[in-house]
Amino acid sequence: MAQQERAVRTRQAILEAAGAVFAERGYGSTRISDVYQRAGMTKGAFYFHFSSKEQLAQEVLDTQMVSQTGHLPGYAREVKLQEAVDSALLVAHRLHFDSLLQGSIRLSIDQGSDLDRRPPYQAWVDFQTEVLGEAKERGELLPDVDVRMYGELLVGVFSGVQIMSGVMTGWDDLEERIANLYSILMPLIATPETLAELDISPDLGRRLMAEREA
Repeated sequence: MAQQERAVRTRQAILEAAGAVFAERGYGSTRISDVYQRAGMTKGAFYFHFSSKEQLAQEVLDTQMVSQTGHLPGYAREVKLQEAVDSALLVAHRLHFDSLLQGSIRLSIDQGSDLDRRPPYQAWVDFQTEVLGEAKERGELLPDVDVRMYGELLVGVFSGVQIMSGVMTGWDDLEERIANLYSILMPLIATPETLAELDISPDLGRRLMAEREA
């Protein structure tokens, strides 16, 4: 059991180091040696867990799906629409310090590789659509809202805003930008009663993270 736990920790350390290096250099400029040296591992330890840079990068990329759709396991809000807001602001907060998420985001917009960049986007669209669909069933959304269209819209505009924030401020203002974005979009889909219940504060992600760590 101790050996298995050690292997899990080693694998996670490699993934986190890879996230940091991919975030800094992108896929094309990253060498496998950069990753295992950053992790403080040997070449043999790396190849015990990963067969190639492509496999490693795909796993880093796919962690974004967990970050975006699995923010608080077993967690549910009384107002279902709040969960859509929560997921966006939690990701915005985590981008400040989560090297694995930073690397995944960098890889998702990296055009210089053969990685399949679709799964994280598709998973988040599906998650947002599911949340919006349940919110609509509960009467939280306006009757004519197309939940699939808005699920894709929320993911698309978040992606654009985070790219711009990353370029302009290194994500320092991302939470404020995302809060502003949702403050504009939510009145287009939520009933007035639901809108009055929503928390779209820029510090929401930080508070959710504190709840998870408590």
